Amino acid sequence: MLSRRLLIGALSATLAFGAAPSAYAQDGEIYIPLISKGFQHQFWQAVKSGADQAAAEFGVRITFEGPDNETMVDRQIDMLSAALANNPAAIGFAALDSQAAIPLLREAAEAGIPVVAFDSGVDSDIPVTTATTDNVAAASLAADMMAELIGGEGTVAVVAHDQTSRTGIDRRDGFLNRIAEAYPNITVVSVQYGAGDQLQSTEVAKAILTANPELDGMFGTNEGSAIGIVNAVREMGSEGLTIIGFDSGKAQTDAIREGLMAGAITQNPVGIGYETVRAAVAALNGEDLPPIIDTGFYYYNQANIDDPEIAAVLYD
Repeated sequence: MLSRRLLIGALSATLAFGAAPSAYAQDGEIYIPLISKGFQHQFWQAVKSGADQAAAEFGVRITFEGPDNETMVDRQIDMLSAALANNPAAIGFAALDSQAAIPLLREAAEAGIPVVAFDSGVDSDIPVTTATTDNVAAASLAADMMAELIGGEGTVAVVAHDQTSRTGIDRRDGFLNRIAEAYPNITVVSVQYGAGDQLQSTEVAKAILTANPELDGMFGTNEGSAIGIVNAVREMGSEGLTIIGFDSGKAQTDAIREGLMAGAITQNPVGIGYETVRAAVAALNGEDLPPIIDTGFYYYNQANIDDPEIAAVLYD
């Protein structure tokens, strides 16, 4: 039962909008900077790997940078401003705050610089497309798996990475709304925020466990959040808690192999990076793009973690 695989979208969305881009600038290089939400997690390094693959394939130059942690909205805005000052052909942007960057992105659009959102979109129609996981559906699946594992009743809590980015909002709400609509005998007792930082998320999770010693389950909405829950359980010696995570860095895959974490959602970060660069080149060629390039997700656990389809999208 727990070995079932769920895939939404495709492992790679390479056929999402027609053939590979073929027209390039005839003089000078095509420069496409990517401004990420961070660089400290293995997830972002995997996104960069996919972007590098696409850059090599399509003959463009990219840079990839992000702030030191995912609370540094002002620092990310500074990076975006600096990147735009270099007159790029296009730009990729993963927003820490779904609204804060809109004035700069509007300036880019007015200057004829296509904006491709990736991982986390903005509350605007400025991006020509967004390469991302369907985070609402993914978190809803996490809620379904949590409910199944705790027998459809009990108490659960959420450690989320933030309440300003689209990923933070959509994963939190996807989980909460699915619990509310489908599982009336499950109560969410707490939703707390750890900024996607392992240490901060550990302290948040410990506080939740202290206040709710009979808690049945916890959901962590990204790599740092999920690892924080795992660390808290280890430090406090908590037993019987069902943990569902999001992403698939080594600490999470190790916890799943050990049986400490029940399961997690893995995205396709290499595909996200690849499709971001591919979409930017396509936009420069004047191609029509879909509003969303769905790069897919899987639920994985101890039973299916070594399946070829799962192993292909883990980034530990």
